[in-house]
Amino acid sequence: MIKLKKDFLVGSCPPLITPFKDGKVDLDTYGNLIEFQIANGTHGILVNGTTAEPLTLTMAERNEIVQFAIKTVNKRVPVVAQTASQSHAETVVLTEFAHKAGADAILVLAPFFIKPPQRGVVEFFNDIGRRTDLPLMMYHIPGRSAFKVEVDTLLRIVEKTPHFVGIKHAMDDHNLVTEMIQALGPEFRVFAGLEEFTFSMMAIGALGTMNALGNVMPRAIADLCNAVLAGDMIKARKIHFETYDLMRAIFFDTNPIPMKYMMKRLGIIARNEHRLPMVPATPETEKKLDAVLKRAGLI
Repeated sequence: MIKLKKDFLVGSCPPLITPFKDGKVDLDTYGNLIEFQIANGTHGILVNGTTAEPLTLTMAERNEIVQFAIKTVNKRVPVVAQTASQSHAETVVLTEFAHKAGADAILVLAPFFIKPPQRGVVEFFNDIGRRTDLPLMMYHIPGRSAFKVEVDTLLRIVEKTPHFVGIKHAMDDHNLVTEMIQALGPEFRVFAGLEEFTFSMMAIGALGTMNALGNVMPRAIADLCNAVLAGDMIKARKIHFETYDLMRAIFFDTNPIPMKYMMKRLGIIARNEHRLPMVPATPETEKKLDAVLKRAGLI
């Protein structure tokens, strides 16, 4: 596995939402969100993650957002492009575009719905790895993809794709975090992908988080990561408990429905707009989210 700079692909790398305006991607607001992140100490930007509703976007829109994010960030922090589609052919097109556009790393969701065998996923990632030399990571989210990776699969990918450097691990499986670090070494970039396990997985040895709550509280999530990476577990634990209810609130409904409501409620975005089949929060969910925001002292 290639060796990365110590401070590259570590810390908080929030999966940004996609703001819409009258059904279209609102790039002006997206630019404001990027500036909000950078001003609050975020370590990197994840484009077209699950929180961005990428499968409701066209390929042209996904590419447009990647290109816009890279230009707006202008090398101030790394831009990670999530380029997976259910189609291998489309994944190739999205990946090659992100590479040429200047992304700093590629995140690819393990093939979903198809339920491929482990050996098929090895071949899939090795094929993508032949098409880009950018640092490549797997997005591991069995709850959505119906695929659970094995450590041996990761080792077999690295054999032929040495720039396969990490994983976004969105599953309540701390044993797998330990096993991955044992097998691939402490420099393998494990990112916590479920918000509430950011602290615990980083305490084991994960090097960062792709935490949707970073859309609302980028400074707190960045500070949590900084504290763990500096070995200040008392401070990190304090932030964990301060943000825990908000992390749980993200799943009061399908992500990013609660996220967009909270961002609108806090004035971070002007519109709480989704694309079908995603829809805004119900009045009942809004009341529950308001209660969490009030307890957190945000409203």
